[in-house]
Amino acid sequence: MTIQLKSYEDIAAMRVAGRLASEVLDFIAPHVRPGITTGELDRMCHDYMVDVQGTIPAPLNYAPPGYSPYPKSICASVNHQVCHGIPGARVLKSGDIVNLDITVIKDGFHGDTSRMFCVGESSIAARRLCDITFRAMWLGIEQVKPGATLGDIGHAIQRYAEGCGFSIVREFCGHGIGRRFHEEPQVLHYGRPGTGERLEPGMIFTIEPMINAGKRDVRELGDGWTIVTRDHSLSAQWEHTVLVTESGFEVLTVSEQCPVQPAHESVA
Repeated sequence: MTIQLKSYEDIAAMRVAGRLASEVLDFIAPHVRPGITTGELDRMCHDYMVDVQGTIPAPLNYAPPGYSPYPKSICASVNHQVCHGIPGARVLKSGDIVNLDITVIKDGFHGDTSRMFCVGESSIAARRLCDITFRAMWLGIEQVKPGATLGDIGHAIQRYAEGCGFSIVREFCGHGIGRRFHEEPQVLHYGRPGTGERLEPGMIFTIEPMINAGKRDVRELGDGWTIVTRDHSLSAQWEHTVLVTESGFEVLTVSEQCPVQPAHESVA
C-alpha cells in the first residue's frame, strides 16, 4: 500500500476532523473523576459526538481483519491497560490514570487523538510517567519535516523514554490516516535515525507512543481488544495527528483546552 499525499481540500477537512476529536476530550475532561465508570464516559462522549458535533464515532463496530467489532465509541485504558480498553462497569478511583482515545469521522475524514488523565490524587510516579510520555510524543512530533525519516521520529521517542527509565511498547504504532482510519505509513515509536520512509509535504499520520513504567512486554485480554502490560506495570499514551508541511509540521488535533507543546530542547 502506498502513502497517500493529501490535497489542499483533504488537509482542510482533516483540520476540522482533528479539532472536533480534540474537542471531545475538552468536553469530557471535567467528568474524569473518582466514582464515574468508563462506560458513563463512553456514553457521554458518544452523545456529544453524535448529537452535538454531528460526527461519527469511528471505533464503534470497527472490525479490522481477525477482530470482532469493537463495541464502544471510545477507548478507555486504565492503569496497566496499554490501549484499546473497552469502556464498561469499571469505576474510576482516586490514584488511577486513564487514557481516553477519541476518533471521529466528519465529512468522510478521520480525526484521531488521545490524552492521559490523572484521576483524583495520583502518585508522583504515575504523574511522571504521564508527563514523560507527553514529552516523548512531542519530541517525536518535533522531528517531522520534509526530508526527515520515520526512523528519526522513533529514535527521538525511544532515546528519551528509555533514558528516563521507561520502555516502549513495540507491538503497536502510529499510522497514516485520512478517509480511512488506518493507512500507510506505520509510525514506529522506536528506531534508528535516517532509516525508514522519507517524509514529504502532504503526509498525515498519528504519533502515539505507548510507554510502560516496567518492561515493554504486553498481552491481549480475552475480550479480544484490551492490551495490558505483562508485568502489571503502569502504561501511558498520548496521541496527536500530524501533517507534514512544506517547512515542518502542523498538529491537526488541537483545540482550546488541548495541552500545549512543552518547553524542552528538541532531540537533534
